[in-house]
Amino acid sequence: MNLRDFIRDIPDFPQKGIMFRDLTPLMGDADAFAFAVDELAKQFRTDRIDKIVGVEARGFIIGAALAYALHVGFVPARKPGKLPYKSVRKEYELEYGVSILEMHEDAIKPGERVLIVDDLLATGGTISATADLVQSLGGDIVAYAFLVTLKDLAGASKLSGGRVVSLLDL
Repeated sequence: MNLRDFIRDIPDFPQKGIMFRDLTPLMGDADAFAFAVDELAKQFRTDRIDKIVGVEARGFIIGAALAYALHVGFVPARKPGKLPYKSVRKEYELEYGVSILEMHEDAIKPGERVLIVDDLLATGGTISATADLVQSLGGDIVAYAFLVTLKDLAGASKLSGGRVVSLLDL
């Protein structure tokens, strides 16, 4: 299956000069979505993953489905103020601003093997911040998984602690 057929390009969103890659058509197609999750799951079946961390918001969709497929726990990395329990936080820079991510302080136990998941890897800022949160809780990053990597933005070069798996490079 050619997953590129299910990705919509939207120019100048969220601001002029940005080419937004809309993956909602892929997630909205049952066959394409199942194919994508199954293909990612194949990459990690032998890695002894304990937890999957999904990044708000589209990383929740992919991450939760992948956690189900691998029969492991799911942890959300959320925007500030969304988690009800004591949390750790990380501020980081985006291509067009600053943001913050939070995770519950007990979401990952020291030594747990973690797979970090999002829909798309661009500059790597959000995923790098997520990795910092995981490591601050004592988690060991096994890998990072994405449906799409935007190769020209070199986000993978900011990631450490595990291999980077992507189903499609654009």
